[in-house]
Amino acid sequence: MSSATTSSALPRFAQHGAGVGGASRLLRIVAWISFALNTIIIGTGGAVRLTGSGLGCPNWPLCAPGSLVPTEELSWHSIIEFGNRTISGPLLISAILVAVLTWRIRAARRDLFTISIVVLALVVLQALVGGVIVWLHLNANLVGFHYVVSLALVCITAAYLVRMYEPAAPRVLAVPKPFMILTHVTTVVMAVSVLFGVLTTASGPHSGDATIQRDGVDAVLMSHIHSWPGYAAFVLVVALLAWSAAKSLRPLRWNVALLVMMLVQIVVGVAQARTGLPAPLVGIHMVLAALTAAAMTVVVLRLKRPAVEPHPAA
Repeated sequence: MSSATTSSALPRFAQHGAGVGGASRLLRIVAWISFALNTIIIGTGGAVRLTGSGLGCPNWPLCAPGSLVPTEELSWHSIIEFGNRTISGPLLISAILVAVLTWRIRAARRDLFTISIVVLALVVLQALVGGVIVWLHLNANLVGFHYVVSLALVCITAAYLVRMYEPAAPRVLAVPKPFMILTHVTTVVMAVSVLFGVLTTASGPHSGDATIQRDGVDAVLMSHIHSWPGYAAFVLVVALLAWSAAKSLRPLRWNVALLVMMLVQIVVGVAQARTGLPAPLVGIHMVLAALTAAAMTVVVLRLKRPAVEPHPAA
């Protein structure tokens, strides 16, 4: 076969520097940036709350009356709060770029285009919710919702990355059906653990501003309730890892990564509970929760494989 014939036989995206899934090099870079920024903003948002800087910028969308940026009259809390707001700009731009670049390949990658639109919509929602939180002086329920949406964005952008590197083809189950069921059960248990973790934080001492006191469920009791589904999820992940290792199943490597993340998360969680919830450990726990959930997302996506494997040259 001639080189010209070989070239024409390859998928069009392989001839234009695109990846296996049809994504251009630029799209791959921007998609990774989007994932990174959605993870980073959880850390900076946690810093805002844990340093009591939630009302450092008392207005929204302006930081102070008549000023978009912090003024000399404001404290250092305003710098922390404004820094978190600043990340929202690049995050929104990256979400728009991913959506626009994916729109160009929407005919072949409808799945990626749908995910990109969901991400863009949630990023816009997050910005609006953040403003309402400031207006309502850090309402605890909205703050919890704000974090849950951020965590969902990390998982969804991770899903985009996984699908981006796979070919546009129907997907078929790559594991035994009981393994799939156990994986989904693990996902539900982990989601319950995260939900109670959000409620635990809402009941704790870190309200986001020194003038705001949280009244409600006992934080110690909530921490115990939060730990039960957490330990159950850990046991289930161990079972998944043992099963996938014994049968050399497709999710094996990500089961290993998930177990490692959960071990670190448990160590940090126990340490923060026994040391009076120091702010740095709480912040690390928040970010690790998002990354652990993202790893769980990848494990779920590895349950299936493309029905047509990509050509090696692609």
